[in-house]
Amino acid sequence: MRAATTHLVLTTLCALLIATAFTACRARNEGRMLARANIAPILLFNGTGTSPGDVTALEKILTSEHLRYSTVNSPQMNGMSEVQIREYRLLIVPGGNFEHIGNSLTSRTAANTRNAIQNGLNYLGICAGAFFAGNSPYNGLNLTSGSRFGFYAVEARGIRKAAVAITFAGGQTLDQYWEDGPQLTGWGAVVGKYPDGTPAIVEGTFGNGWVILTGVHPEAPASWQHGMDFRTPSNMDNAYAATLIRAALHRELLPHY
Repeated sequence: MRAATTHLVLTTLCALLIATAFTACRARNEGRMLARANIAPILLFNGTGTSPGDVTALEKILTSEHLRYSTVNSPQMNGMSEVQIREYRLLIVPGGNFEHIGNSLTSRTAANTRNAIQNGLNYLGICAGAFFAGNSPYNGLNLTSGSRFGFYAVEARGIRKAAVAITFAGGQTLDQYWEDGPQLTGWGAVVGKYPDGTPAIVEGTFGNGWVILTGVHPEAPASWQHGMDFRTPSNMDNAYAATLIRAALHRELLPHY
């Protein structure tokens, strides 16, 4: 009887320990899931070198499209690990000065970001963000298998900003705001072309990440169009910016040449 009682007590204690372990494990997993659910799917970089006006323009579109996002500056980005960066689904790097953007980040941060994209983070690079995605000497991400982008050809004629007609693979043409942006020869599938036929918008993969790069600013507000001849209203351009964001976020293949 004493042996049977001892066996029953031990069995009960083991069952309680196992139940407690499973409960603790479940609580930890549920805590991780809750933390992940509270993280916005989009991370918008607003650090050194980015144009505050472009960050504001993108925030306006993200808000109007009811897309949750968080912002991150250069010191904050430098403090993030690859795992922390990969908590997000999409990183957006806007226009500005790609030299300053790259130089504001450490080489370790660039490597962490590159690895995060290779392991499944999606990326949307706009103007400077597209330069930064290439094989830039200024701490670039090199998502482009060594391709380094140059400026769209009108830069050589001293033109710094203009309304540029972008022709899309489906045949549609939209006037887009361009300011010191790249032409994207050498990488990806071409979604839209400049008037000289060089790529203005491209898409492709880097490892498991989906990448969209644009040399023009479809997110540009109407106030940026002053003094230029735009045949396309800003709301149409902005709608296309929303299309690019959603395509990058959801890994959607856009019509391409």
